[in-house]
Amino acid sequence: MTGRRDAMVVLDSDFLETRGKVLELAATLDRLDRAPARHGEHPDPRLGQLRQALEALIEPGPGRAETVQRIFSREYDPEWRSHLDVPCPGSAKR
Repeated sequence: MTGRRDAMVVLDSDFLETRGKVLELAATLDRLDRAPARHGEHPDPRLGQLRQALEALIEPGPGRAETVQRIFSREYDPEWRSHLDVPCPGSAKR
């Protein structure tokens, strides 16, 4: 099968799994809301990422997966090997 699946076929095959994921996400957010905050702490930036991702999911149209992936990704750093102490391929670390 090389063509795109009809929307009803996608719903029929993916609905229950997706429903479960949404419920799991709702339960996690509930636990976060019920958890006591530590005094003097600034909000964790990961909460902001989650909120951004949820807002991206609401927007209609294709491209949501890429948008969410970018929210959780770091910007490309051409010097990542040196920052993470990863040797270049073919170089011997002594």
